[in-house]
Amino acid sequence: MANTPMSRIPRQELTGKAAEAWDALDKLTGEPAFVETFANAPELLSFVMDDFYGRVFFDGRVDNRYKQIVRLYLSKTHGCLTCNKQNVPGSLDAGLSEAQIDAITQFEDGPFDDAEKAVLRYASQMALTNPDGAMDETLYNDLRAHFSDAQICELGTVMAVIGGMAKLSFVLDLVEKEPYCEFADAAARVPS
Repeated sequence: MANTPMSRIPRQELTGKAAEAWDALDKLTGEPAFVETFANAPELLSFVMDDFYGRVFFDGRVDNRYKQIVRLYLSKTHGCLTCNKQNVPGSLDAGLSEAQIDAITQFEDGPFDDAEKAVLRYASQMALTNPDGAMDETLYNDLRAHFSDAQICELGTVMAVIGGMAKLSFVLDLVEKEPYCEFADAAARVPS
């Protein structure tokens, strides 16, 4: 359960898109702390929901299936239970199979095509748990076989925002964490 020190705007005080976002997040995850906290800064909640998710993640140059793949890979790798609760259904809706979802973190041996594996290799470089991530010539060529440079930039931006928002959600304790999450005890390690 989220245990943020931040103030939270209760559902009954939310209106419009914030209320819709609360309802959707609560239905998917049972943990609407992100919306309740970001409702303190409506323009930032709008940035995340409308500008990022509306214009880039669910729209943009790259087929949403690839964005769902990298989002699920990152949430599984980072250990965000709240994220996984929404990203698994999102991945299924985008056409991923249960076998693909089960194999997402061991993708090289999983049921993924060449484009999906290239995108997942890119995601492995972008993961918060990989501080030495890099784009080498092989990865670039693997991506370039399926995507334009503009699409590679878009995928990278999607992962950067998702990774940054995951880190912020961990720092502010807005999400539930998987037992294996490397960030689970971060608050306990902060010196007082």
